[in-house]
Amino acid sequence: MAETAASTGDSGAGSPTEADADPGTAPDRAALVLVALVLVAAVANLNLAVANVALPDIGQHFDAGQTGLNLVAVGFSLGLAASVLWLGALGDRYGRKQMVLLGMALSVPASIVAAWAPSLAVLTIARIGGGLAAGMAFPTTLALITALWSGAKRTRAIALWSAIGGGFSALGPLASGALLEVAWWGSVFLITLPLAVLALVLAAVFLPSHVNESSESVDNLGGILSVFFVALVVLSINFFPLPGAKPVAGIMGAAGLLFGALFMWRQRLAANPLYDLSVASRRLFWVAGLAGVIVFGSLMGAMFIGQQYLQDVLGYQPVEAGAAILPAVVAMVLVAPRSARLVGSIGSRYTLLIGYACCLAGFITMLLLWDEGTDYIWVALAYLFVGAGVGFAGTPASNSLTGSVPVWRAGMASATADLQRDLGGAIMQSLLGALLTAGYAREFGRLISEAPSSVQSELTDQVQSELQKSFSSAAVTAEANPQYAEAIIGGARQSFVDGQKWSYAAGMAAVLLGAFIVATRYPNHRDELELLDHYHSTDAETAVSRGQ
Repeated sequence: MAETAASTGDSGAGSPTEADADPGTAPDRAALVLVALVLVAAVANLNLAVANVALPDIGQHFDAGQTGLNLVAVGFSLGLAASVLWLGALGDRYGRKQMVLLGMALSVPASIVAAWAPSLAVLTIARIGGGLAAGMAFPTTLALITALWSGAKRTRAIALWSAIGGGFSALGPLASGALLEVAWWGSVFLITLPLAVLALVLAAVFLPSHVNESSESVDNLGGILSVFFVALVVLSINFFPLPGAKPVAGIMGAAGLLFGALFMWRQRLAANPLYDLSVASRRLFWVAGLAGVIVFGSLMGAMFIGQQYLQDVLGYQPVEAGAAILPAVVAMVLVAPRSARLVGSIGSRYTLLIGYACCLAGFITMLLLWDEGTDYIWVALAYLFVGAGVGFAGTPASNSLTGSVPVWRAGMASATADLQRDLGGAIMQSLLGALLTAGYAREFGRLISEAPSSVQSELTDQVQSELQKSFSSAAVTAEANPQYAEAIIGGARQSFVDGQKWSYAAGMAAVLLGAFIVATRYPNHRDELELLDHYHSTDAETAVSRGQ
């Protein structure tokens, strides 16, 4: 085989071979250790989603445009995705437990600032800061599972980590909606405070201080380049739909790609690269990584657009909109354990493709059946499909990453698994949000152009701009002009429905592209096991030469 190998027997990160034949090992007080790690991950996963239900209220409070709301929604995942590689490597070098404790401690002030933010800019900065704090803690969770568990026990631990983490992401809107019934919009950012404190205590007591950590220096220059690479690309996607902002967005995007090229160049030259490209080039690694980006991004994108649709178009109350996503939670929790068994019986490729088929069915349901008068049964069905898709695909995507790296690159695998959620969420939310912004503005502009001349003569350029900015802005305009309120809200709903179709079509295209790559590039079950055996033997030799 031409590929460089990846995982050693004891020093490797697990494989389907182990899942089939080796019952595996687990740490002392395994249940408590896993609870601590899942709670740490839950703080990050909840924060990824808590803002979505509050976006209509935030938009009206700050009179925000759709792009501003996009940045609030994507800010946490942006901070997390931009920092996770670098901070994960620092944890591998200087102590994973210390990074968990620091991240959980810093998440508290970030949440408090977001809750009482005096402006949209401060709120966005606080969300990004919360993401940076999560970047210290979140990558450590899977790295510790990889280092402390092995064999089938590791596969089950990863399945629980993936399912519960995804479940917390989906439960975020429900908890936020319940709070918004009795409190102000900022209260949604305080949901994670009790969890963060509990996670901090459990991590301090039960996590081992050091386990299989690296003694090599950290590529800090590569870390800085990775931060600018991810941040600029995500921001450019968000700013592109703004009127007059395309040149700036283009410059940001080009600069982001330049930083990405410099990052890749640096990784080839560094003695101890932040991201080992020889490992990343393995098929089981890069295909699984890309597969996870798309499937987790699909969940975050569907939740982001869907929560606004349910409240703005269908008129759901926040708690109703949050509860509407429960079918996705149920599907993820029920499907994930079965996904772990499918990985062992039919392999990762077909399990991933089952997940992709479910996600595609979800987007098709949204595209064809979500309009101004949709019954809840079709909302539930779409979320059920997407939740099942994440449940089926999440376990093989994460397990393939950890199974194809040596233990000294466990942090890299964990960071990549985190990036699946964070970068996937940031890109898909930004992309779908940008398409929603553009589609909404275009459709409302068309409605204005078709209005009677008597109506057009009363619309100033400023009013037209407000109407086309976002649904929330149109609602504020309707309140200021009650004689036209019904027509304005009706036009805003129609524009939102037409705009969201652009988003769901893009989601379908992304899922189809990912399914094609998995079907053509990921090996079948037998070849997958042979590749993993090859990785084991090669990395065993490398471990000996490294004195490990």
